[in-house]
Amino acid sequence: MNKLITFILLLLATNIYCQRFITKEAEISFFSEAPIEDISAINNKVSAVYDSETTQLVFQLNVSDFIFPKPLMQEHFNENYLESDKFPKASFSGNVGKLNKISIGIGTLKIHGESNEVEVTGSLVESNDSVMIDATFTIQLKDFNIKIPKIVMYNIAEEIEVTIKAKLKEI
Repeated sequence: MNKLITFILLLLATNIYCQRFITKEAEISFFSEAPIEDISAINNKVSAVYDSETTQLVFQLNVSDFIFPKPLMQEHFNENYLESDKFPKASFSGNVGKLNKISIGIGTLKIHGESNEVEVTGSLVESNDSVMIDATFTIQLKDFNIKIPKIVMYNIAEEIEVTIKAKLKEI
């Protein structure tokens, strides 16, 4: 019986020292440079969790929470391209490794019902009670089965630059 109690206490002690960080206010923005008009949007209602022991990192967002400079862009984005009624969430789940002072996140990015393996380079800086994440990467719309009608093909780039900024607090 003493061995069982000791084992349970060891498990609990291990979990106490494991550092997990969380936020519901991470920021993900994107930018599309196109010949006729640049498109940008920002979502600052992104949830993120990072476990420093396992190096697992997860981001999740509601697609409809992206805010655009023009309401018509937002409407077209949600109804015609990302179809946020059918595919309301986007997510990333993976692990973070370090190469010198650069962090590399490798995992699965899910957008528009399509999942693809991605490698994201950026920075992940850990302090005692928080983690700061900053990264920029590009995605191809075709990789996520996002169709651009020929009539607006000069308005929307096929490659989108995505930027992540997050401050996660220890839980």
